[in-house]
Amino acid sequence: MNDIKIRTMLATDWEFVANIYKEGIATGIATFETNAPTYEAWDKAHMSTCRFVVESTTEIMGWVALSPVSSRCVYGGVAEISVYISKNNRGKGLGKLLLEHVITASEKEGVWTLQSGIFPTNHSSIKVHEATGFRMIGKRERIGKLHGKWVDNVLFERRSTIVGI
Repeated sequence: MNDIKIRTMLATDWEFVANIYKEGIATGIATFETNAPTYEAWDKAHMSTCRFVVESTTEIMGWVALSPVSSRCVYGGVAEISVYISKNNRGKGLGKLLLEHVITASEKEGVWTLQSGIFPTNHSSIKVHEATGFRMIGKRERIGKLHGKWVDNVLFERRSTIVGI
């Protein structure tokens, strides 16, 4: 993993980012979404900062980005995290690297709470969130439907020890 780096995501990365997102959608345990959005829709839904890709010399291997949880100013320091690793690069520790990177970057942006909703069957995502300081704060039962079936969602949160204390 010496030849990998994390850098700011660019609009020109969208084709690769969207393909990785589609691979996550195809697992059936990563998101309620069934199609990747256009870049314009994705861009509008995510913060303009704290968007990163992890890449080798030959490919983008994964990405992470933050979304605001509310437009209300009191929640300005709370963001939802999305992290996806390409199918061929899962299990290599890249998710943990991206989460650690975005945690540091988010604190520089004044974010004091990161949250993530994870399907209970997504054991890898739960494990990597726990390894980076997230804790389960609850389970939302039958919170949404995916392909006509109700799915639970486990809510994880990480509170900064630097910002918002």
